Amino acid sequence: MLFDFATTASFDVDPQNTFTPCCPNELAVPGGDTIVGALNAQSALARLRIGSKDAHAPNASWVATPEQPMFSSVGTPDVDIRWNAHAVVGTYGFELLEGLPHPRDYDFFVWKGMEPDMHPYGACYHTLDWKAKPKSTGVIEYLKVEGIRTVIVGGLATDYCVKNTAMQLADAGFNVVLNLASSASAVSTLRAASASACASASRPPVVPEWPTSSSSSTSSPRAMSSSRALGSRSSPTKNRWP
Repeated sequence: MLFDFATTASFDVDPQNTFTPCCPNELAVPGGDTIVGALNAQSALARLRIGSKDAHAPNASWVATPEQPMFSSVGTPDVDIRWNAHAVVGTYGFELLEGLPHPRDYDFFVWKGMEPDMHPYGACYHTLDWKAKPKSTGVIEYLKVEGIRTVIVGGLATDYCVKNTAMQLADAGFNVVLNLASSASAVSTLRAASASACASASRPPVVPEWPTSSSSSTSSPRAMSSSRALGSRSSPTKNRWP
């Protein structure tokens, strides 16, 4: 697959400690702490790098309790179910994974879910029911002003924030490439939204292993030499992802 560097953006969706085994009492995703190299590699294919974070309040209305456990219904306009407390602003779980840029160094950055009674999943809208009540975070408008046509999406976690962000981008008319060893249900949903699933199913979960040095090679069906495929962020024209 060829990417036009000038019209491609890379989107790091919520790659935070809260979604890794480093925070076992929050929302740990197995392997979530291993995706930094893959996110940095995908950014080399794109002119713009976008990022997002969950940014939750300590008194959020959706926090699970022994009486009202995880996944129990909340049913308010912008909260569907309960979750363990996670990504609380100012905590270790809120921070991006080590090895990623600081939010100030991204070209555009989104913080979402700051209101105690709002828990969106996608990074493009502040509202949960984004089709009925779209309250934009501004990222779609930014990408369109910048002339972006393709967005490579990776991050945490596959079946919630990454999936919904990719669907929102596809709905807005972007060509979306999902850089994830995604679950079958997420991939089929995204295909229905005209997104492209370009993941290696041999590396579940989270993100397929892309080589990050010119001499690297893997046993994955999509293993490649990074000098041929990844280039650098200053690459002038097109980069290839097989």
